[in-house]
Amino acid sequence: MITPRSTAAGKVLEVLAAFDREHPSQTLSEIAQRTGMALSTTHRVIAELAGWGALERAENGSWHIGLRLWETASGCPRTQILRDAALPFMQDLYEATHENIQLAVREGTELVFVERIAGHRSVEVVTMVGARFPIGSTGMGRVLLAHAPREIQEEVLGSPLKAWTPHTVTDPKALRSQLDRIRREQVFVSDRQLSERSVAVAAPVRIGRGGPVSAALGIVVAARGASRARGLREPLLRAVRGISEELGRRARTTD
Repeated sequence: MITPRSTAAGKVLEVLAAFDREHPSQTLSEIAQRTGMALSTTHRVIAELAGWGALERAENGSWHIGLRLWETASGCPRTQILRDAALPFMQDLYEATHENIQLAVREGTELVFVERIAGHRSVEVVTMVGARFPIGSTGMGRVLLAHAPREIQEEVLGSPLKAWTPHTVTDPKALRSQLDRIRREQVFVSDRQLSERSVAVAAPVRIGRGGPVSAALGIVVAARGASRARGLREPLLRAVRGISEELGRRARTTD
């Protein structure tokens, strides 16, 4: 049986996978330790990646993801079309609220943030573009989970759920009820589920008005301003309807 590490491509992928939100910059030794590969092998793989531009070396000798890899990833059709369609509406929503506006998609049982607009007065958030979180951990993730295939929902509900704050809903029965309510009401207010400093208001983005859910759009406000979260429902719904219609229009023109 061929294991990922036994192939040249597998070694490259292991080195790239060593970089994440908690480890954006690492030394050669740290990369070797995280991948479990020999130092000489790690050095050879890093040299190849650096030669292509996938990795770049800082002045202190550590390595980080290179610009060329970001350029390649930014061309992903799934997110490029979504971001192109969503950005004008996200900008309008930001101008109306001056709060963090975030766009995310589901990948398996994880949530991936693909776009964000924020101002210097917006509440600080723990998320960032490219970051992954368990799908049940955020308000946007729960919106996506509510519209995910049944097998994905059961996998998440059947696994232990992390309590990020004292307010995080982790009981499977309570979460199942929450997902039912999200499907009925469309807009979900996530009160300090991921951070005690913030409240999120999220809604699903579809491909066309009645098409499948493609993403989730959210507004994140400071917990101290939670009272205004309910008032964000209508501007959020206008934005997701606009994005959904634009995605539907683009889908029709490519058929």
